Amino acid sequence: MNDKKDSAKADRALKEKHRAMWAQGDYPALANELIPDLGAILVEACGLRPRQRVLDVAAGAGNAAIPAALMGAEVVASDLTPEMFDAGRRQAADRGVALEWVEGDAEALPFPDDEFDAVISCLGVMFAPHHQAGADELVRVCKPGGTIGLLSWTPEGFIGQMFTTMKPFTPPLPPGAQPPPLWGNVDHVRGLFGDRVADIQARKQTVTVTSFHEPDDFLRYFKSHYGPTISVYKSLAGDEDRVKALDAALMELAETFSDAHGDAPSQMDWEYLLLTARKNTKAGS
Repeated sequence: MNDKKDSAKADRALKEKHRAMWAQGDYPALANELIPDLGAILVEACGLRPRQRVLDVAAGAGNAAIPAALMGAEVVASDLTPEMFDAGRRQAADRGVALEWVEGDAEALPFPDDEFDAVISCLGVMFAPHHQAGADELVRVCKPGGTIGLLSWTPEGFIGQMFTTMKPFTPPLPPGAQPPPLWGNVDHVRGLFGDRVADIQARKQTVTVTSFHEPDDFLRYFKSHYGPTISVYKSLAGDEDRVKALDAALMELAETFSDAHGDAPSQMDWEYLLLTARKNTKAGS
């Protein structure tokens, strides 16, 4: 009994840490400024239709939920960090759509079994620490025959490599937790879903980012906007040598992925995995 209580307490603490991580900085602004089209790309790949009931898991400020609503779907946006919902509500109102916003853990969604025609996540569920639990919930709340659609950074792409670069500067992952970019590996995702889904379609694509002239522009932006990066630097507070080492490592990474042309902003191609699947009609959770 004590082991179960200790495990539950540790999980709550981990989720609070994740919520706090994403509440800092300004991820809604980052998503709008750097990768505004990715949500719509996922919605199109899923073939969403008007009046379908759609859940966006780990929705943030609705970068996929709002495009789904624009398609005429009845959308619920769920996220562990409701601090991002106000930005999402403003964006939805500006674009003339309404959707429901629900606080919820991607590993324990507050919805019944077989509830949604489509369950999607754009750069969201990949950050839930326990991958199997997240995958199980995606399947559980999707109707038999319904669509599951995911867009995730790949391990080999820029953001995946950014996490690899930051890893030596961060504490070890808690027991059972896995690194987010594994969701960008199709074999990993196939293993999570097993025989509960069929018709898996997966392809790697890139989004081109031209917002940074120099590597240090990227570094300043991510240190002020991106929760995971902010958290790493907070953990290094007071250790100037480690901060300088991480600065240098991240700028070197940005330089590696940049294609600069004179005074024009550098071009960075960030790779992601776009995956869709259909829940088997006899699938269990």
